Amino acid sequence: MDVCRAPDLPVESFALGRALRRKFTRANSKKSGNTIAKYLPVYFVLLAIAIVEVFLAYQHFSTGALLAILLALAICGGTLALRYFMHLAQETRGLFLMLIPAVVFVLLMMNMIWSDSFRLLHMRPFGH
Repeated sequence: MDVCRAPDLPVESFALGRALRRKFTRANSKKSGNTIAKYLPVYFVLLAIAIVEVFLAYQHFSTGALLAILLALAICGGTLALRYFMHLAQETRGLFLMLIPAVVFVLLMMNMIWSDSFRLLHMRPFGH
């Protein structure tokens, strides 16, 4: 039985339908804001990070310092891209608490193959 369309209750049906329409239009209007105004500053910051990285690559820094600076800038750029262009900024904190340890675990497990590659330097593939 549809209570919104009950033939005996035309006034209540009309008021309920109007309230539901108002609720849904308000909920949809919040989500469909100006997305360019949100993403354009992020794009310009990423562009500035890329320009700074190219500029720093032509400067005379020591290798370790240059590596540390460029790595920090790359992490900042990657974080911005993940948060805004992959919409992770709107996610809950629980997702990050589950995602970060999983990514660290995967990266550590990928690192386990290096011992095999050092063995192949001496052309001893079976560890003899």
